[in-house]
Amino acid sequence: MQTKTQQAPSRDALIGALMVLAAAVTVSSKAIMVKLAYAYANPFPVDASTLIALRMAFSAPFFIGLALWVRASATAPSISRQDAWMIVVLGVLGGYGPMLLDFAGLVYVTASLERVILYVYPTVVVVLSALLFKHRISKSVYFALLATYAGVALVVGHDIFTLKTGSADTMLGAALVLASAVFYAVYLLMSGRLIPRVGASSFTAYTMLVATVTSGTYYAITAHHASILHLPIQVYWLSLLMAVIATVMPAILLNIGIHRIGSSKASLISSVGPVSTIFLAYIFLGESVTLLQLAGTGLVLIGVLAISLTKK
Repeated sequence: MQTKTQQAPSRDALIGALMVLAAAVTVSSKAIMVKLAYAYANPFPVDASTLIALRMAFSAPFFIGLALWVRASATAPSISRQDAWMIVVLGVLGGYGPMLLDFAGLVYVTASLERVILYVYPTVVVVLSALLFKHRISKSVYFALLATYAGVALVVGHDIFTLKTGSADTMLGAALVLASAVFYAVYLLMSGRLIPRVGASSFTAYTMLVATVTSGTYYAITAHHASILHLPIQVYWLSLLMAVIATVMPAILLNIGIHRIGSSKASLISSVGPVSTIFLAYIFLGESVTLLQLAGTGLVLIGVLAISLTKK
């Protein structure tokens, strides 16, 4: 029979696991909301930069609050001019860049395919680390990489041949989403060297505020089919939900969850993300669920988890 002191860690671990699970599902809902926003905006289509500008504008109060909290903290490290410029660069190229490529890719690919491709970013980190920093890749990691990209090929092939989507459009969308994963992987590599100097909260707040300003600037200097002030009401609601449910909420839940159960267990639980996207897309978008698609997704999950857990 468990004592109260034994029950407390078990309860904390369960709460932490549920938080990580909720974070994975809420993050995976982003692609669903983007596809719905594109659908609601017809016949005057909303573009990627408009949606991102709305999402970041609704997210901005949280990041401003986090920045103010960091500045008020006595333990917050000071930020050098060089690190401040690096934050600006990473906010533009690593904060805004991946979002723009991802949202642009979702014009052409299904939500399910987008999530599977984005999920390969840990494998991109491994490859870039080997190329840039001469990190050794073991045989087991090579097999994991092979499984991951074979799975991606299966899911792309599923969309082209099973769903009869245009092969050129699907390949273009897949390439854009993969480029998003590459940009995000570079962002992670660079941030891993910067965060210990400036602090995780400061880094998150300032890079996301830079991304917010970048999104507004890019929207202002580019042409659009419809004004950001004259969109269907559903697009504004979806953008607000994207900001709260798929941006702010998962960031909070994941950080608290990792603190309670550790990053290794969090990696395992977070692997539900691509699968949850498939079923959310089935429910809200009417996308199909097939054995070929699930098999490809399974290969990607196996490969990415093998690599992620090897690095722990």
